Amino acid sequence: MDRRVLLIGFGNMGQALVRGWLERGLEPARIHVVDPAEASLEAARRLGIGATAEADERALAHRPDAVVIAVKPQHVDAASRPLTPLAAAGVLFVSIAAGKTLGSLTRVLGPDAAVVRAMPNTPAAIGRGMTVMTPSPRVGAGQRALADELLGAVGATAWIDDESQMDAVTAVSGSGPAYVFLLIECLTRAGTKAGLDPGLAEKLATVTVAGAGAYAERSGEPAAELRRRVTSPHGTTEAALRVLMGENGLDELLERAVRAAADRSRELSAA
Repeated sequence: MDRRVLLIGFGNMGQALVRGWLERGLEPARIHVVDPAEASLEAARRLGIGATAEADERALAHRPDAVVIAVKPQHVDAASRPLTPLAAAGVLFVSIAAGKTLGSLTRVLGPDAAVVRAMPNTPAAIGRGMTVMTPSPRVGAGQRALADELLGAVGATAWIDDESQMDAVTAVSGSGPAYVFLLIECLTRAGTKAGLDPGLAEKLATVTVAGAGAYAERSGEPAAELRRRVTSPHGTTEAALRVLMGENGLDELLERAVRAAADRSRELSAA
């Protein structure tokens, strides 16, 4: 990577992005961080990255190819306003702030701003994230490739042209890790109630979920086919699946959960 990046916000996701960029060969001198927290500034400087508490002349003089906005949604407008000269100059803006629409971003940055709205998820912290992006009309092919390069440093990426689908994306992959963590919790409790030591039950649940997910990803085959392969007729797995796939089972529960999350995402985006 030979880009210059201005990163606004050096919290967990910002730090995950920087780790990914550095691992892919981006030189620390090509990154500049803006974050008001002294601890964040010190963390960036320890990596050899220039850092300032505000988007001042030093930050703007960095002349980035892209600005990545990684602050909490309620802070996006204030953090973006000083950067409008960069937007006017055609610099790419990538926002990972949940619920901040392209419209809300361009209202601050200007109608001609090249903006990509992105929704990563928490496994990005270990380079196994899933990020879905949607571009504003001003984003060119080269800038799409740049956004892919930047977010691809922390996992897989995908694009959608219909921004309204971001609510469903948020409900499936953005919130999805919490559903998986809950599955591990529930499987641990069920194993404990079945007589296992709690520590062993938790290890079995965690490693099984992680291993099954990795197997599903690497196999490239539909999950339904993989499920059928491990379900012997009249066996233990079939007995369990009759419960999970029965009336009011897991399919219906997840459908309701995703619908609730998507509805809430729409509410937050409209606020």
